[in-house]
Amino acid sequence: MKVTSRRLIQITQKFWRVLNRSKKGKVILALLLMCLEVRLLPYFAPIRATDIQQNQLALQFSDRNGLPLGTLLTRDQEHTAVVPLNQVSPQFIQAILAAEDSSFYHHGALDLKAVARAIKEAIHAKKIVSGASTITMQLSRMLDPVPRHLSGKLQEIWLSWRLVAGMNKDEILSAYINRLPMGGNIYGVEAASRTYFSLPASDLNLAQASLLAAIPNNPTYFDPLEHWQRLKQRQKYVLNRMVQDGYITSALAERAYTEKVVFQSRQRGIIAAPHFLFWLANQQSTPQGEGQIHTTIDRPLQQFVEAQVKQVLSSLAANNVHDAAALVIDNHTGEVLAYVGSPDYFNEAKLGRNDGVQALRQPGSTLKPFVYELALAKGIIRPNTILADVPAHYAIPGAKLYSPTDYTQRFLGPVRVRVALANSLNVPAVRVLEKIGVPAFLEHLRQLGFEHLNQTPEYYGLGLTLGSGEVSLWELAKAYVTIAQQGKATSLVSTFSQSPNTKHQTPNTNPTTWQLITDMLRDNHARATAFGVDSILNLPFPAAVKTGTSSNFRDTWTVGFTTDYTVATWVGNFTGEPMRQVSGVTGAAPLWNRIMLHLHEHQEPENFLPPQGLVQLPICAISGLKPTPDCTSVVQEYFYPEDKIAYENQEPGNLSPEYDEWLARQQQATFNTSNLRILSPHNGDLFLLYPGEQTSQKLEFKLIGKVVEPIEWRLNGEKLAIDSANSVFWHLHPGKWTLEARSGEKSDRISFQVQVAKSKSTRRGFSIVNSQMNKQP
Repeated sequence: MKVTSRRLIQITQKFWRVLNRSKKGKVILALLLMCLEVRLLPYFAPIRATDIQQNQLALQFSDRNGLPLGTLLTRDQEHTAVVPLNQVSPQFIQAILAAEDSSFYHHGALDLKAVARAIKEAIHAKKIVSGASTITMQLSRMLDPVPRHLSGKLQEIWLSWRLVAGMNKDEILSAYINRLPMGGNIYGVEAASRTYFSLPASDLNLAQASLLAAIPNNPTYFDPLEHWQRLKQRQKYVLNRMVQDGYITSALAERAYTEKVVFQSRQRGIIAAPHFLFWLANQQSTPQGEGQIHTTIDRPLQQFVEAQVKQVLSSLAANNVHDAAALVIDNHTGEVLAYVGSPDYFNEAKLGRNDGVQALRQPGSTLKPFVYELALAKGIIRPNTILADVPAHYAIPGAKLYSPTDYTQRFLGPVRVRVALANSLNVPAVRVLEKIGVPAFLEHLRQLGFEHLNQTPEYYGLGLTLGSGEVSLWELAKAYVTIAQQGKATSLVSTFSQSPNTKHQTPNTNPTTWQLITDMLRDNHARATAFGVDSILNLPFPAAVKTGTSSNFRDTWTVGFTTDYTVATWVGNFTGEPMRQVSGVTGAAPLWNRIMLHLHEHQEPENFLPPQGLVQLPICAISGLKPTPDCTSVVQEYFYPEDKIAYENQEPGNLSPEYDEWLARQQQATFNTSNLRILSPHNGDLFLLYPGEQTSQKLEFKLIGKVVEPIEWRLNGEKLAIDSANSVFWHLHPGKWTLEARSGEKSDRISFQVQVAKSKSTRRGFSIVNSQMNKQP
């Protein structure tokens, strides 16, 4: 019977009048109105295709010579590529529909038949047997993952209704297949097809399409690289569903199932420099669509460095060393030539995605060149200044006494600036920083590009020069390029689309100061005390280099340069676990050495320019002054022209009292001095004597000085018998004592006291008047 629209309206009106006549009818009417309202609400908040458009599309990278480095399918760490529906193989579309939602084009957001079937099966089996999620509902979970409980399911349905209200079926299906999880960090059919088969999704055949359509059901369980047999079983299910839905015949299904299909590793598509590509992708702001990015990387060099990182780590495995990073910079342009963030980006179990180039770590001693450079620039020290490498103690407010030492626990006494820097001595560096001031040094480091040193000066304290802050390998390399460029700050360049590199002189410095630092860092003889004459830092061509080791041997660094290249290397563990018996020279230095030799294999670099306007003069290595006949070690050092007159008129001097404690600990007096000086005890010392222990407590009298006549010791005017020329041991006796040592016309005199201790708890042999430590007989 034909029903007109007018007749339909009349029937509907009559139905509503009947419902309105009874209470029950009113309740039903109210419920129907509520359902209608709920169902219509999504149309007031529809989600359209443009609202969920994927903008992060593929980026293709090439090296400086046009060689491909790889393709990233998004700018984040998920490989995603977006293609329209008409550029996807029809066989994949059929396979995914058969596997996930065969009635997709015939129902709305929900498949009510599937819901009823799932409920019936669950009641019968007393457990959930099959799901009823449609492709639209799966897309809603991709857009807004929610917990799998009732409220989460309601949210999922609500979002599905909004999708249906704003998009047609093809738009929903397109958004769905471009977001499908395809194993690992691969998302979307195009990304999967390119990654696993090196094909666009449009070229997938039935065997490949059915395998890819099998993965999204459980990407981990059906991982093609880990669980091949599971995936084949799921493929059989997909093919059978395609047969049932009439897409293919049983014969085609059997042929596709038996066809040999080889999956490529997920890292395919990235040829070299994965950390660099992901880091660079995050810096880009290319418009929608595929971006072609021409980088400064040298692919052969990059692959060489990647191989060397693995080889060096292999040789250090027994020392609990697992990770490394390296950076190579062209000094003249600031261009990044090689960038290795870890030994294997794709090894997730070993934290391979961690980027050691950008990670923040304590730099150890690699910041020391900048404290000496600033001190020279400010005139706080001169090239011939002698620094005291002797025990030093600093009172830190609210903290324990700070007593810097080297990891060897040895002290060298008087050392030149050159030797202090080249041998990475801690105490002299801290003494120099104390004179500069932490705020001034911190500001200088920030001007050099250490942006992550963003705490207060009080936070870092004097330990800043020893690596108490955290910096990146990138920042270190940039700062060392500044040294190589004689103080001209150079921005690091990663693509040829960047603005031309501009250089500007670092504030308050001049090229001469930087040339002096370079000359010290390249001096193989100056660093011989710590590293030996023929260490791995010594190259067959001019190279300046500095190592660093953080506390507890968690990080080792080596950063250095020639006139052409700067190479920065880090070796350690991403977990922060300490290495065993590994320092900068044994950890990061071998990697630095290999890269440097490779860079200059065919052409040696030019020599460094000598410090401009300075003159070299002989000095005594102990005093820093013009040598006298008594000097046992004469070396050449640079002088500013204005210091030459003072140099000619300088008079021989003695080591200052700050060296006394150190000198007293030496096995023999190796440092000659023209005057005679008592080293131990010190003038004004007070010693405590325990009752009944006079026979066991002794005090050593020790002196230094060049003598040609026998030494005479007198205590309160009485001559003492001596066993050796420079020292004598005396049993403690209470009283006030004057000690005198004489050799010919040379003499020295000091006074000290000995008192009987009142309590055994008092520290034995410790002076309670003089601030000097360790006055034990």
